[in-house]
Amino acid sequence: MKNTIVILLVILPNILLAQLSPTNYSLGEKRLTKISDSTPLSNSILDIVSEDGMIMLGTSRGLSISKDDGENWTNYFQSEAFGDEGIIALGFNEGIIWTTTGHSTEVEGGNVLPEGSGIRYSTDAGENWTVLPQPVDSTGDSLITYGINTIRALPITVAINNISYDIAFTKNTVWIASFAGGLRKSFDNGETWERVVLPPDYLDSIKPTDTLDFSLQPVGGAFGPESYLNHRLFSVVGVDDTTLYAGTAGGINKSTDNGISWQKFTHQNQDEPISGNFVVALSHNEYDGSVWGATWKANDLNEFWAVSYTTNGGDSWVTTLPNEHAHNFGFKYFGASPNYTGSDIFAPTDNGIFRSSNMGQNWTQPSSISDDVTKVPIATNTFYSMDSEKNNDGSTNLWIGSDNGLAKLKEEDNAFWVGEWRVYLASSKLTSPTETYAFPNPFSPNVESVKIKYDLSSSADVTIRVMDFGMNLVRTVIQNANRAGTGEQIEFWDGKDENGNVVPNGVYFYRIDAGSSDPLFGKIMVLK
Repeated sequence: MKNTIVILLVILPNILLAQLSPTNYSLGEKRLTKISDSTPLSNSILDIVSEDGMIMLGTSRGLSISKDDGENWTNYFQSEAFGDEGIIALGFNEGIIWTTTGHSTEVEGGNVLPEGSGIRYSTDAGENWTVLPQPVDSTGDSLITYGINTIRALPITVAINNISYDIAFTKNTVWIASFAGGLRKSFDNGETWERVVLPPDYLDSIKPTDTLDFSLQPVGGAFGPESYLNHRLFSVVGVDDTTLYAGTAGGINKSTDNGISWQKFTHQNQDEPISGNFVVALSHNEYDGSVWGATWKANDLNEFWAVSYTTNGGDSWVTTLPNEHAHNFGFKYFGASPNYTGSDIFAPTDNGIFRSSNMGQNWTQPSSISDDVTKVPIATNTFYSMDSEKNNDGSTNLWIGSDNGLAKLKEEDNAFWVGEWRVYLASSKLTSPTETYAFPNPFSPNVESVKIKYDLSSSADVTIRVMDFGMNLVRTVIQNANRAGTGEQIEFWDGKDENGNVVPNGVYFYRIDAGSSDPLFGKIMVLK
């Protein structure tokens, strides 16, 4: 497969291939949801956008939208427009909701690779959707005119490894960062796409009047051995009508003329550089114009994982949060748009959600994230996304996405990690007080905890024990724990035994004793 390259970053679920033909669909009666609309359908929240009174979530089980502050959700998984696709990136521009979608697919040799399945957008707040295919090239699309040059370009003719990890906007232009497919732009809402020429690894800048001799080529192929990390795209962000930044496996590229000329910033070519050249996320702070990047270690031994940001258009970079793997960024703005008086920066990472009020000099984390009413926590350290929205009463809702649920914090302007927490976990409603189940099931202790759901008709002391197939005690999850609330309850098991060791693969049983009620039993399958 000449035009396919090995993926460097995989965060996608294993879901089925979807139709790629461009079509218009209405949500109508075609939507099939298997889980209550009181929650999103997935606990893996990869992206969040909060705009125009809507909360939009990009998840491993499709798009979820709330228009009433999280009280109710419309879930598009298995709708005719989205099928079984996962959402890879979300965007919102001039009243239009944009999503990119994808899935995993098995190729010859048993390897599993990501595959892009296109772009979907809605001009009416999610009621109707236009579905566009993943942009690919014809085999003859091998030359691009760039100023005085004719640039050779390796045609990317398949959707495998051609997956759009990010989407951004400048005036009248939509941009996608599509890894093997490179950076592409559209002037007609995605009906047609143009490939964008970026500098090769050995050049720090290009402009149309330069005399150039290189191929637009992420890996060696039909045009020879050229292989450029800077042509493998992961992130893109628009700053104003004509300025944007594009993050690659080889650095950060900046254009001030809507993607024609480019300057490249790397760990090697500046006195105050980015921490690493593998740039998985970029964000723009509307308060002060700063640009923030999740800059991971690439090939140079001197590079390191960190957050890098610039306040002077990329002339120099400040690095902070060393050794943390950031996935994205979010901001809490103070004052009214567009005349903000300040901002906090948020960095979701593999080690929790970090927050700074002083441009990364100091970072803090919440002591815990748990629902104030149900006491259900976000039981993970892996966070992917964050966004915020102003409420009419002057408070701000902070929306935080993890690999194990969604959280909302309603916070006053002068507060810091203090306010009303609400946690959303995707799960089916119990059909009776005698029902219990565990989810996800099967589950892998290497990546998550299993949640045990049950119902209480009144306050009670609760004990939950996990047994192996021979009914030997493996772990007491909780013992005589008072649960003062009524209704549905959720407890967590991390897949470890009483000695702290992860249990082997297999079938396990749990028993719930709540007050004087008859015990409840359920089954859990561990599959690492």
